[in-house]
Amino acid sequence: MAASNPAATARPFYGRPIAWLLFALALLVIPAVGYMLSAGMAWEEVHPALNAMLNGSSAIFLVVGRWAIADRRRIDLHRSAMLAAFTASALFLVSYLARYAISGTHRYPGEGWDRTTYLIILTSHTLLAMVLLPLALRTLFLGLRRRDARHRRIARWTWPMWIYVSLTGVLVYLMLYQLAPRLHAP
Repeated sequence: MAASNPAATARPFYGRPIAWLLFALALLVIPAVGYMLSAGMAWEEVHPALNAMLNGSSAIFLVVGRWAIADRRRIDLHRSAMLAAFTASALFLVSYLARYAISGTHRYPGEGWDRTTYLIILTSHTLLAMVLLPLALRTLFLGLRRRDARHRRIARWTWPMWIYVSLTGVLVYLMLYQLAPRLHAP
């Protein structure tokens, strides 16, 4: 009788690793944003940092999802982690587009090797992000429909692109908002 009751068969919070990971990330992101705001940083400085945290979170979820399916064949954890990665990436995209609509393009200050490196990373990040969106949607669709063979075939292309885009998103932030002001301070 208890098996027919979904509440009786639901796992408790401590039995869901993805819930712990989301909880841990919230425990890091919320105080970090609070600290930045209380330190007198303007929203225009906090917003790009928050976007970098969303990219970093997506990368963490991608690694967990890959580990869960490749090493453990834990389909539920894999699904949860990949949905969390997609959610973090989608939140980033919406947040980035809002920031872009409000403040436009942010140019890299200065010249030299660091600007060239930044532009190479930014260009590859942007081009792959445009290709990634339809691939990620298709991969997610196939995975949720349990079309496993087709899902695996496309995921072999999607996952490396996605992890690259997530990690270079963080790198672009670090170069534009942390490295450049230090190297090219007036």
